[in-house]
Formats: sequence, C-alpha cells, structure tokens
Amino acid sequence: MKLLRVGTAGAERPALLDQDGTTLRDLSGLVTDIDGALLADEAALERVRAAAASGDLPVIDQGGLRIGAPVARIGKIVCIGLNYHDHARETGAEIPTEPIIFFKAPDTVVGPDDTVLVPRRSVKTDWEVELAVVIGRTARYLDSVEEGLAHVGGYAVSHDVSEREFQLERGGQWDKGKNCETFNPLGPWLVTADEVPDPQTLAMKLSVNGEVKQDGTTADQIFGVGEVVRYVSQFMTLYPGDVINTGTPAGVALGQPEPKPYLRPGDVVELEIAGLGRQRQQLKGA
Repeated sequence: MKLLRVGTAGAERPALLDQDGTTLRDLSGLVTDIDGALLADEAALERVRAAAASGDLPVIDQGGLRIGAPVARIGKIVCIGLNYHDHARETGAEIPTEPIIFFKAPDTVVGPDDTVLVPRRSVKTDWEVELAVVIGRTARYLDSVEEGLAHVGGYAVSHDVSEREFQLERGGQWDKGKNCETFNPLGPWLVTADEVPDPQTLAMKLSVNGEVKQDGTTADQIFGVGEVVRYVSQFMTLYPGDVINTGTPAGVALGQPEPKPYLRPGDVVELEIAGLGRQRQQLKGA
C-alpha cells in the first residue's frame, strides 16, 4: 500500500493512493492517523488493505491539497553517514568499517513539497536524496540481516538537507548542520514493505533547477537496509514509526569542484526514488 497524510500542516488526515496511481482515498473512517501505532497493528493494516481492495473508500478531491509527511509522531530519526561507495569516494572519505550514526530531530520533518528554508548566515546548504526506512516492529538486539528487514514497516523518499559549514567547520558533532528547520522533507508516500521486495535495487535521482545532480541506486550502499536496522538495534531500541535515513549517493555539492554549487534561496530541488514517489521544494531564506 501507499499511505499518506493530506491537509494543512498540523491537521493532516490519513489517506491511501489507489491502485490506479492517481486517486486518493480517505482513511479517516478506518484509522486515526498514519503512525507507529498503525504500523505495529497488523489487524488494522489488514482492515485498510481489505477496504482498499473493495474500492469503497471515499475519494478525496485533490484540488489545491497539500501532502504532508507520511508518518506522524516520529520518535527519532537515525541517519547513516557515508553509506554509498561513490559518495565516500567523491568526498575523499575512507570507506567506513561500521555504519556512521547521527541524528535528526523529528521537528525537522516537513511535507515533500513544502518550502525548505536556507538558514541565516548559511553559505553551504547542500542536498541529499535518501531512502528512508520506517520501522514497523520494535527492534532490539537483532541477530541477522533477515531480522532487520522483517522489522521494516515501509519506505519513503527523504531529503537529508545539510549545512556543510555548520556540520564540518564549526566544531563538535554533525548535528548543527543537520537539524535546521525544514531540513527533512519526507514522502509523499509511506510504501509498505511488501511492495518493496528488494530495497537494494531502487534507482534514485535529484536535480537542482532542472539539472540532474544525483543519479544513483541503493545497490551502491555500503551497508544495506537489513544490516543497517540490525546494526542500529545493537545500540538503541527502534520503535514503530522511527525513521532511518540510509545515506546518499554521489553528486552532492560538497563533492563537486570549486566553486561548489551550494543551494541558495530561489533554487528548486526535485528528487525521486523508483516506486516511492517524487518531491519538489523551492528554497527560501529563513
């Protein structure tokens, strides 16, 4: 299923993208929201599947309708750094021997087409298309890649916007360059795991002002999805509705020759992952 949340910010209602790929169906009569509680409730998910198959769910008029982030009340966003071979090469970094972990606050999450704000005094705001993994079952101390995959509830497109000067040149950890407001557009859909039989075969692309910057595939990940979930579960408990951003392929501004083409107010970023949908953001000054 392709689940989403629609409406004004803070007042979204749950919806489903019909099998025709264009019609939105209202789920508010069946579930209160798309969140960790729903993902952990297999009976509720089966009711949604049955209702979707019946074709009886109310149609939503999409005229002027905003799409919000597809998951509500995210507990934590765990991010994996330098997780693509080509991205590590372009930045001159050594291939990690273990996943690099950092965090984004859930309040960085916005809808897939919402405005992204360039922080005040920013000179190095960068783009990063990423596969987001949404946890569906509580995960702690998992033993195998297969167990890791079995704890995934779904997948989504994530834009891990980053401010590289804040991240790399201002001391301390990466978090200063990762947690600026609006720095994690998510969606448009949460695609349930049964629709993504192999998350290591997904094409991903990002363009800035119509020029393709990133054109990669999850096949280039250093640590695949199942291993990432397994590994992270050794250090923290992952709960339904938690999100893992699994890294970005080559093509970010940081990895390009000087003068590096960092984002500026007025730029338009478009990104997509095969089968998971497309995002479009215009940047404005904070």
